Amino acid sequence: MLWPYILRLLQERPMYAYELRQEINKNFGWKPPMVTSYTVLYRLQRKGYLTTEWQEQRGKPARKYYKITDKGRGLLKEADEYFTDLYKKLFKKRTSP
Repeated sequence: MLWPYILRLLQERPMYAYELRQEINKNFGWKPPMVTSYTVLYRLQRKGYLTTEWQEQRGKPARKYYKITDKGRGLLKEADEYFTDLYKKLFKKRTSP
């Protein structure tokens, strides 16, 4: 489940794929496989949760930057609510029968 990490990071600023992988590793402690990252980015873009923009780099190849859309922000909000509710259900204290 990589998409929440990606959308969360893209809330801060647009990023390119390799940068996203590095930030996921730095912020969340794991490095997703490159193929998986690109597959998730493609699906998020295809569903309208992300847009892309090519940016020229001085003396280097252009980079494809990913940017979250309003639809993506909505999905992330839904995910936040879902995971918050799930966490509460999993870890709430149970009363003895």
